[in-house]
Amino acid sequence: MVDPAVSQPLPISVLVVDDHPMLREGIGAVIERQADMRLVGEARDGAEAVTQHEALRPDVTLMDIQMPKLGGIEAIEAIRARTPDAAILVLTTYPGDTQALRALRAGAAGYLLKSCIRKELLDAIRAVNAGRRAICADVAHDIALHALEDRLTDREIDILRLVAEGHPNKQIAWRLSLSTDTVKAHMKNIFSKLGVADRTHAVIVAARRGYIDIAEDVIAYTDA
Repeated sequence: MVDPAVSQPLPISVLVVDDHPMLREGIGAVIERQADMRLVGEARDGAEAVTQHEALRPDVTLMDIQMPKLGGIEAIEAIRARTPDAAILVLTTYPGDTQALRALRAGAAGYLLKSCIRKELLDAIRAVNAGRRAICADVAHDIALHALEDRLTDREIDILRLVAEGHPNKQIAWRLSLSTDTVKAHMKNIFSKLGVADRTHAVIVAARRGYIDIAEDVIAYTDA
C-alpha cells in the first residue's frame, strides 16, 4: 500500500529547441505521453532558447545545433553561463565527432542524432536529468576513433571552408593574406590529418566530422 503522505516525484520538465515546427510538435507529443515528463516550452532558435530557459528553468533542454540568429552551441554556452547546472541534450542531424566535442565542451550533457530519436530520446532525457551523459553510440564510436589524431587547426578549417566554396589556392591565399606555398603546405597537412588524397574528399570528410558546415547540393569543388 502506498502511503499518501509520501510525495510523488515531479515530472521532468522539458524545453524543446528546434527551428522546424513539425519536429517540435512531434517531440512535444511524445513527451506529453510520458507519465514522468511534461513539455514546458518551445523555442525556434538559439536566442529564443536562452530567453525561454531563463524564464522556464526546465529540467532538461533539447537543443538543435544549426539554427538561425544563434546556433545551438552558442546557446548552450549562454545558458550554462547563466545556469551552470543546466542539463542540455543536443538533438542534431550532424554525426561528426568534432561537432559533438564542441557541444560537450560547451556544456551539453548529451549528444543524440535525430535518426535515433524514436529509440533513444526518452531514455536520454531521463539519463541527463539524473546527471548522467547520453551520447549516441555512433557518435561515441567516432569520438573514440579519432581521439588520438591531430585535429585541424583554425587556419586549416578556414582554408577548407574556402575550398568547399570552390576557391583555388591563389584565391585562398589572397583572401587569407597568405602565400600560395603556405596554402599548399596547409593542404598537405589537412590531407594527412584527414587521411585523404584530394580536395574533394578532404571537404567531404571534414563535413562528416563536423569541422565545416556544407550544403551537399551546392558545394563546388576545385582541384587547384
